[in-house]
Amino acid sequence: METDSLLDDIQDINLSYLLLTQRMISEDRTTALFRLKMGDEMADLIASLSIKQLTQLARTNQLLCRLCYDEPEQLRKLTHNQREQGLGQTHAALLMASARNECSSVSSN
Repeated sequence: METDSLLDDIQDINLSYLLLTQRMISEDRTTALFRLKMGDEMADLIASLSIKQLTQLARTNQLLCRLCYDEPEQLRKLTHNQREQGLGQTHAALLMASARNECSSVSSN
């Protein structure tokens, strides 16, 4: 029963993520592409999906979204950052931007 609950939670997260992704793309495409680390073609495809298609896609036993930090050191820098809050957010944005470039180069290979 615990596995069923976990799968239900994964599917709920997937659907929420897909709906949020569509909303972000429709409201501010440029920012969405940056924040989602996504290319134009993928954004077009996700934006065009119907609710039925999104629901079908969400019904998987795998998370569709993933943590963008591949290296533990990146996450450690953010979580153990002693900077002021304003600088901490800037630092996080810089790390996210570098992670996007790394993800893009990996996916294009």
